[in-house]
Amino acid sequence: MAVHPRDGIEFEAVLPIIIIGAGACGLTAALAAHDAGVDALLLERDPVPQGSTALSSGMIPACNTEIQRALGITDSVDTMAADILSKCHGETDHDMVRVICEQSGPAIDWLTSKHHIPLTLVEGFLYPNHSKLRMHAPASRLGADLVGALTQAVEQTDIDIMTNAHVTDLYADEEGRVLGLCVERPDGTTSKLGCEKLILACNGFGGNSEMVGQLIPEMAGGNYFGHIGNQGDAIKWGEALGAATADLGSFQGHGSVAHPHGILITWALMMEGGFQVNLNGERFSNEHQGYSEQGRRVMAEPQGQAWCIYDARLHKLGRDFEDYRLAERGGAVRSAETKAELAAICGLNADVFAETLLDTEKLAAGHGEDVFGRDFTTKPALAAPYYAIKVTGSLFHTQGGLVVNEHAQVMRADGKPFANLYAGGGAARGLSGPSDWGYLSGNGLLTAVVLGRISGRAAAVSMT
Repeated sequence: MAVHPRDGIEFEAVLPIIIIGAGACGLTAALAAHDAGVDALLLERDPVPQGSTALSSGMIPACNTEIQRALGITDSVDTMAADILSKCHGETDHDMVRVICEQSGPAIDWLTSKHHIPLTLVEGFLYPNHSKLRMHAPASRLGADLVGALTQAVEQTDIDIMTNAHVTDLYADEEGRVLGLCVERPDGTTSKLGCEKLILACNGFGGNSEMVGQLIPEMAGGNYFGHIGNQGDAIKWGEALGAATADLGSFQGHGSVAHPHGILITWALMMEGGFQVNLNGERFSNEHQGYSEQGRRVMAEPQGQAWCIYDARLHKLGRDFEDYRLAERGGAVRSAETKAELAAICGLNADVFAETLLDTEKLAAGHGEDVFGRDFTTKPALAAPYYAIKVTGSLFHTQGGLVVNEHAQVMRADGKPFANLYAGGGAARGLSGPSDWGYLSGNGLLTAVVLGRISGRAAAVSMT
């Protein structure tokens, strides 16, 4: 990945807007540009649009949406911004938090009403640190269905998507204005395309083990549950152009990926009364602090594995999620009528596990205080039959990236914006602060969709 001077290179065509990456950010940006009167070309390295979005639960947090209002949910920009800032201890760009929260509701309303993206509000439980029901997702709770719906909307507007198109290099002038790029096809042939505006929607660097080792050493060698195409291209190009970056050590982890099945297990099981134990049958953390930081904690346990422990009530809740149903069909879900039987099935120390389960029952009844600081009194104690899934901790995607302003323009190190370069999603700095503990559920798709819409509109409007 490099940035070169043009040096007399002739472009095969010059497009008004080119978007690199056709995940949620790129697809949303293309729709926004189209609605503003300018068609963009989407370049996607895979055979079909997928990206990290397809591996997610497809949940986009937003406030003041029509969907919320129809269900009587009162939410506000102030409340949502406070939740984000509380989770990351205020260690992020407060102005960008405000901008993205303000634009979150309009983005969801636009996607659902204008482009008929079938989103529903996730009800029945709150994700860690969200004070309101504000997660909008496909009914299946699958990111693949979100990408599919966005792709269909793009195709219906006749926006061009070039798949199997790997962008390897950019061309820019001495002032850092991007003039074009080089696209490599699977057969080794290349095309050079010019552009008036460029939007980087190609996510972060989670698939680049060297960059992860340098910037997120605590996750080096760990399980990666993101898209392998996330190689840090946007950051490399940006730095070569003199762009500012921030929070490159920030990431979203997850402490509940079924092992060895590789299926994401909803954290709703933990939030509604379940808990995790290590391979000896002991709890080792406060599961309610967040699933992102739990990824690192699970990885620190013996063999980097743990068991999610829950009951029939939560098993029923889990079945609301297609991923959970897939895990059940794949044999990941274990069940037993007694504590001893479950311990035997899972290979846990029976005495230790029985003591752990008894302790959680006492805590749920209001007796004593949890050594890890979790409040068990808000949910019922687990009851037979019991359920369990073996999981591992994982790195999902990086949250640091190129610094952007309220128009999603990439910023130079001197604080000035590039004339024609935009970024969103994992290519841009997120809202999660410097590490994994600042990630508020949905932050990834929040910035993907909102910055995608902002960047597409801004790039188009500046040309009309």
